[in-house]
Amino acid sequence: MKNVLVPVDGSANSLRAVRYMVDHIRENGPCAIHLLNVQLPIVSGTVLAFVDQTTIQEYYEDEAKTALSDAKAVLDKSGIVYQAALRVGNIAESIKAYATEQQCDHVVMGSRGLGATGSLLLGSVTLKVLHTIHIPVILIN
Repeated sequence: MKNVLVPVDGSANSLRAVRYMVDHIRENGPCAIHLLNVQLPIVSGTVLAFVDQTTIQEYYEDEAKTALSDAKAVLDKSGIVYQAALRVGNIAESIKAYATEQQCDHVVMGSRGLGATGSLLLGSVTLKVLHTIHIPVILIN
């Protein structure tokens, strides 16, 4: 693994994926880490009619900051350099697009995130990523 994307949603499983990467780097040497938080877009016409785009963008950034905070703390404490990014859109598609743009050769992600009720064994976002992405995905439970 040289260039690894770790999608982070603030869940315990996504934090375990970050810790997995810390252990991997300690055992195998450095690699580039990309933390990605994807926010679902606000599509309600009522909200969009009364809230300006700046406020909505600030909301996305605040939510991402919260979701990424524990993952950043783990990497900072370990002295591991990383990039953190926010995307707004369909989660699985955004993960795939970011991995392609950054030329990631692996994705390391939790098997279920905050929305884990979509499937008994794997989260629905995880299943969508597995079906759409064409690089190795390591699932952490």
